[in-house]
Amino acid sequence: MEKNFINYHVLISHSPSCLNRDDMNMQKSAVFGGKRRVRISSQSLKRTMRKSDYYTKNLGEESTRSRNLGLLKDEFLKKLEGDYEEAIIQEALERFVKSESKNDSEDENTDESDNGPEKKLAVAPWITEEFKILCQTVQETREEDLSEDERQKATQKFKNQKGRKKKKLNVFVDQALGRKIEHKMKEKADALKKGIASAVDVALSGRMATSGLMTTIDGALAVAHAITTHTVDADIDWFTAVDDLQELGSGHLDTQEFSSGVFYRYASLNLKQLQENLGGAPREKALEIAAHVLHMLATEVPSGKQQSFAAHNLADLSMVSFSDLPVSLANAFEAPVKASSGGGFLKPSISALHKYWSQVHTGYGIEELCGEFLIGTFEAPEGIIQKTNLEDLETWVKANGGG
Repeated sequence: MEKNFINYHVLISHSPSCLNRDDMNMQKSAVFGGKRRVRISSQSLKRTMRKSDYYTKNLGEESTRSRNLGLLKDEFLKKLEGDYEEAIIQEALERFVKSESKNDSEDENTDESDNGPEKKLAVAPWITEEFKILCQTVQETREEDLSEDERQKATQKFKNQKGRKKKKLNVFVDQALGRKIEHKMKEKADALKKGIASAVDVALSGRMATSGLMTTIDGALAVAHAITTHTVDADIDWFTAVDDLQELGSGHLDTQEFSSGVFYRYASLNLKQLQENLGGAPREKALEIAAHVLHMLATEVPSGKQQSFAAHNLADLSMVSFSDLPVSLANAFEAPVKASSGGGFLKPSISALHKYWSQVHTGYGIEELCGEFLIGTFEAPEGIIQKTNLEDLETWVKANGGG
């Protein structure tokens, strides 16, 4: 039986750096095993992969994340290259994300001028192919207009108004047309799924929709916060910005926290969920994407303060397993590793990871296919297939753990 989950375990040693900061401009950190570790958030790692040149080259156009409808409108005007008028794009944006308000209800006695339509927006991934379908629906429905029966119903609601504040007929007509557009949008569910399938980053990371017609998507890829395998005491860099035209002192003085360390990165990929999110794609397609995820986890590094530290390091160990369940090996480092007698945390981190993998593998009787590529020579536990380079490990993933 084919295994549904792919577990990624990566050890990467970063030279002095400050790759991910908090709101106080300090390195992000976490307490694990009662000891402070430096941390790189999962959000930072996922964004790093999504924004990489490798992603664009191998996985296509990324989605656009924004809650600003004005900026989104400008973005889609560029992307759709004049295919739709600005008014159509604006309406598609608003109808796609707006929550139901009293002004959209069937109650003909509400006053549209009270507070305006209530919107509940979140920073959600916007997918170009999906949005094209929405624009087309708005345009076609407006061209089709209301049927005679629909127009008569709107007119009747206009006549049945009560109270002192009465709305004009065109308000009821526009509301009826709006409901028709939203109904048509809902009928496009299958087409929208195909549009969603064009954005691999959304298939991987998912999308939470809180309102409107935007579809919630369960992410296929779970990414942990990367933490150092050992305790870290941060250093402080006291730096100056020199003013070449100022005779004494400097133009700016400040401090910056930084450190170095061996980080453990973990992620798990639900292959069936990925296939579903890609519109029923074959397993082969999901495995191809899984291999690209491996490559990015091993090679992509957050950009934080890189102009100052240039910690452009590649992974020292990349382990991949096909399993029936997601299993993190973070507890290999619950007791912080100690530097080896010759110095350094990398070798003891690799040893601790291998040892814990064997203990979990044996103790729980986990049946999995496990492959690994690492820099240098290490004696791996029985059951881990050694690959000579990252490309070979990626090929092994594409072949479903075969070859």
